[in-house]
Amino acid sequence: MIIMNTKSNKILILIPARYQSSRFPGKPLKTILGKTVIQRVYENCSDQLYDNSLDITAVVVTDSDEIENHVKSFGGDVCRVDDLLESGSERIYLAYKRNFTLKNFELIVNVQGDEPLITSSDISQLICFHLKSSFDIATMVKGSKTSNLELNNPNKVKVIYSPKTSRCLYFSRQAIPHFAKSDSKNIWYHHIGVYSYRPNKLEEFFNAERSYYETHERLEQLRALEIGMTIGAVETEKTLIGVDTPEDIKKVEGAICDKTN
Repeated sequence: MIIMNTKSNKILILIPARYQSSRFPGKPLKTILGKTVIQRVYENCSDQLYDNSLDITAVVVTDSDEIENHVKSFGGDVCRVDDLLESGSERIYLAYKRNFTLKNFELIVNVQGDEPLITSSDISQLICFHLKSSFDIATMVKGSKTSNLELNNPNKVKVIYSPKTSRCLYFSRQAIPHFAKSDSKNIWYHHIGVYSYRPNKLEEFFNAERSYYETHERLEQLRALEIGMTIGAVETEKTLIGVDTPEDIKKVEGAICDKTN
């Protein structure tokens, strides 16, 4: 007799997508090779390549009529959170609290609506890592021996990450760490904008006041560190380019073309 592996771990993927952006207004609706940024993110989160033990629900969270209508036009699920909020994680908490608390999700995954190259296999790796760990929050990092141009770009967030413990110690827009000696083995870690939360920790994060370093760096994950939460990370070798500026559209298109050729 063949025993089928039934899905057991209920996971909620929430994709915050705002129309207004100080650096790139309307970016969720910008087109990348025939599909909008938000459609690419949603479809990548919703495809069928997940670990078969995961029961995935993916929903776009927005405060925009244009984005809501667009997501519905390609058959996506969407919910509204129109409150004035400081971060994407605050927006997904309200979406979860108002719509999903009775559905017993084990993890809530915040996939930024400007990460069109992230795939379900990437998210599955993150989820499985988090489920097996004791971390409050899990995220993704990529190590690189990168150029000074990338290191000094404040839109590319750097992280102090320990490969031995899989723990993130600090995040910054500055080039960290400082290496006293130049060495070919020096590796910087870049942060990739996806978070997996245990539901009670997402609530704790939301209820905490904005923190000192969060305010100055303008990085929401620092609030979690400052109130004592632990953040673990999985490493990826993939090219994952977030869309922060109009120039990033061309970079993403190039990465997609390189992958398909």
